[in-house]
Order: sequence, then structure tokens, then C-alpha cells
Amino acid sequence: MVEVHRSVVRRLRRNPRALLLDTPYAFQENAADISSRATRYFSASVGLAVEVAGEAGSLVEADWVFSGPGSPTFALDRWAATDVGSGLRARVHVRSGATVLASAAACTAGVVAVPVYEIYKVGAEPHWRDGLDLLGALGLSVAVIPHYDNTEGGTHDTRYCYLGERRLARMERELSEETAVLGIDEHTAVVIDLQAETVETCGRGGLTVRRQGAQTVFPSGTVLSLAELRELAKGVTGFPGQPRRVVAAPAPSGGTLSEAVRACESRFDSAAARRDTGALTEAVLELEAEITRWAADTEEDEGGVEQARAVLRQLIARLGRMADPRAPRERFAPLVEPLLALRGRLRQSGSYDIADAVRAALTEAGIAIEDTPDGSRWAVEGDLPRPSPVAPVA
Repeated sequence: MVEVHRSVVRRLRRNPRALLLDTPYAFQENAADISSRATRYFSASVGLAVEVAGEAGSLVEADWVFSGPGSPTFALDRWAATDVGSGLRARVHVRSGATVLASAAACTAGVVAVPVYEIYKVGAEPHWRDGLDLLGALGLSVAVIPHYDNTEGGTHDTRYCYLGERRLARMERELSEETAVLGIDEHTAVVIDLQAETVETCGRGGLTVRRQGAQTVFPSGTVLSLAELRELAKGVTGFPGQPRRVVAAPAPSGGTLSEAVRACESRFDSAAARRDTGALTEAVLELEAEITRWAADTEEDEGGVEQARAVLRQLIARLGRMADPRAPRERFAPLVEPLLALRGRLRQSGSYDIADAVRAALTEAGIAIEDTPDGSRWAVEGDLPRPSPVAPVA
């Protein structure tokens, strides 16, 4: 979603004041780490200096406010007890600045909210919680459901932010006549321009407007007027004009981390069948680059970075086992030297466990590594020069 974030930031004044509300995940033991990753992401990838604000600071005066993953109900309880809820509503009402809500925070934007933890994790009966109703100022009476196309369940239905069809259909019957569901797919953004009154779908998936099981899907690149979305949400059909389409930027290869991992594994297997050491190394290095790129993401994706690192260790070990220790140094060089460079970068970034896995894989293949003040040296086992003998000191 980098390009979406950048496009929003470009509309703001120079050196905007940017706040991150950490409330949805503030109860987690790793809250400080999530905030750190988020601020690094926005700084390095978006070019935005972000201040972690918690529940302090004037939201109305900020140019940009972001809140994301965690628990919708925890955030609602905290924000209802402070001025955050009214501050967020005021931002939409005065149509000033950018308000960016993702995942759990996006759940709170509607007139009602999905208590996803309570239903999916604890087993509570399907029900709604009162939301912040941020979109009420725009004439939209909706329930916002992110992760609309989630498929993590595999053998069970986890669409609709882990509700599944059975529970969502039951909860829909409790909505008022004029309230609709706005479903936003994963890795997808719905950008509402409060000045131009347009609604644009960006990213990999689509925006779904659902009423009592019937739904209309607007894929990435679709642009609606706010009036059109308002009428559609109310159940009015046949409004004048058709949704306009703009050319969407192509989705990057490996749109999710899990897809990137599978693609790298597939390339590795193909290269292994050909005994192509260059292609094997490229697959490993590409996976390492994907892990670095995704490490700043604040929300884990189908197992997340740790699972990807486990696959990386496995590929490195396989790579080590495929080496022939009887081959001369010049045959090892195209394989060993890129891996030593990878090990050096991993050590510099503090990923010592993976760096150790690289060394262990090479050692298993019969490669001896010696770390010196001038860098790492390597040779086929037994070829490194032995240290000069030192006379004992009495």
C-alpha cells in the first residue's frame, strides 16, 4: 500500500504533522515494537515523520492521523472514554487533513462495529458494537468490514473479518433498513476525497457494498461519486451514471509475503532440478529481500515474517547440502561469496539467528569460514592457514 499512502501524503502541506494512534494494540506486550515498525515504515517508505500520540494531542490540528491493527472493541472503549472519538468525528465533519484507518481501526469507522476478537477468538454470540460513526457526517450509515476476502481459515470460512457467511448473514438481520455493509478486501484501500466527493478503490482487491446478502463489487481502479455510494448503501438502485473506471497500477509480483515465499520456493525447486547454482542463490537472495521489505509491516500476513524466515533457513540448508566439497574453490565462489555477503548484511541488521544458519549450512557443505578484522575469509575445509604456534610463557 506504499503508493496509496504516498498519494495521500502528497495532498498535504509540506512537513505535515502526522500522528499515529496506538490504542487498538496498546494492550499487547509488543506494542512498542509495533509502533517502532510503523514509524520506520512511514519514514523509510512513505517519507513521513510520524509521532506516536496514544490518546494525547489535538487530533483536529494534525494534518494526518493513522490507526491500525489490534482490537476494535479495546479501541472503542478507550476512545469513548476520551476525546479521541469526538476528535476523529470532527476531522471528518470539517473535511480537513487525512484520516487513515486500517484493519481494527477501520472496523470502528461505521455506525456499528464488528467485535472480532470476542466472536472469533472467545466464542461470543454474533453481535454488533456501537461504532464511532465517522462516516455518518458523509451521509453513510454503514458497517465497515476490512479483511473482507480473508482466506486464512483454509478449511473454514474466515471471510468478512473472520465472521464467515453464516455469522455475517445473521448479524445483517440486526441492521437498520438503511444500513449497509462496506467490505474492503485485504491489501486494498478505499480513498474518500472529502473535497472532490469521490470514492476510489485502490490496491489488489475491491470494495463491496452489501445489503441483506446482495452485494455489488467495485474492483480496484473504480471511482464512484460519494452521492452514488450513499444511494447504493441506502438500497437505491438505478442511480444516474455508471461507476467510472481509471487505470489501476499493476499489482506488484508476490502481492503478499506468503505469495512471495511460495514463488521463491518454486524457483528454488526448479533451479535445484537443473542444478543451477546461480538461480538457486538468486531465489534465496530474493526471499531475503522480500523479508526485509515486509519486516516493517505492522500486521502479520499468514504467518508473517517469522514463518518466512523459517523457510529461508530451510532453503539455505538445502543449498549447503547441494554443494560438492570436493570441487575446487573457483566452483564454490559463485555460490559461497553471495551467501557470505548475505550473512554480513544479516549480522549488520541484527538477524544473528539467520546469519548463524547461513554459516551452519556452509559448514555442513564443507566450507570453513574465518571472521577477521578485515572481513570473512573462506576455503574448502582444511585449506585455511593454521595460526602460527605461540611459545608458552612461563
